[in-house]
Amino acid sequence: MGNAELLSLHIHPVKAFRGVSLREAVVEPWGLAGDRRWALIDDGGKVVTQRQQPRLAQAAAELLPGGGLRLSAPGLEPLTVEVPEPLGTVSMEIFRDKVEAVVADAAAHAWCSTYLGADVRLVHMDDPATRRPVDPEHALPGETVSFADGYPLLLTAGASLDALNALIAAGGHAAEGPLPMNRFRPNVVVAGTGPWAEDGWSRVSIGEVDFRVAKMCGRCVVTTTDQSTSERGKEPLHSLGRHRRVDGKLMFGQNLVPLSGGTIRVGDPVRVTG
Repeated sequence: MGNAELLSLHIHPVKAFRGVSLREAVVEPWGLAGDRRWALIDDGGKVVTQRQQPRLAQAAAELLPGGGLRLSAPGLEPLTVEVPEPLGTVSMEIFRDKVEAVVADAAAHAWCSTYLGADVRLVHMDDPATRRPVDPEHALPGETVSFADGYPLLLTAGASLDALNALIAAGGHAAEGPLPMNRFRPNVVVAGTGPWAEDGWSRVSIGEVDFRVAKMCGRCVVTTTDQSTSERGKEPLHSLGRHRRVDGKLMFGQNLVPLSGGTIRVGDPVRVTG
């Protein structure tokens, strides 16, 4: 694979909010430290993401010491939110999973509801070691995940984005490209591989940490959402549908599960170990 390395690192403190780029991150069993431990739910308890609310792309959450947040969004004064005391939980639904979560304070609900113009509540995952198992079809016993779509980490490759952008340029929606990597909301982006090389990986190490590749990542409408304006287009789903359809899903990136702990850093070597 040559001199593959970790090109960039990203967390999303609140699921569906803007990503935060880091120089280094601690790898926990359920994902990068601080990644997607918070989420929004609607009045029926279902998770709210950019699928329903593309404006979430323009909302930002800065992670504070201790795990709290400083929320900011266009048109609103910033708000600091403390980690709620786990005195009780609310049952929420994140895709097909029922998960218990701790509700944040009323000010957080009001702030998020005002921004979206919809009744939502902000919730926190207090104990990611027990709250949500990884999909048993692609998990080992005891593996858990935060409020990420399904797996602890998402890996993408710069060379694969270049290849996809070439397909977009040659297709019917060339004016939409080239797309930036933030459309795919990854945790780790690698450089120095061939296009789509990650499709053949089953185990990989980044710096001192080992991961297993659980499955390819099927993509949804969120990838068509401009992460700076919230506007939607046709790409990349149009081109993925023509060139990257596997078992009826449009694939880009790989879902990872940590096999060990440690800290990963931008520039760390990436090695395929299986």
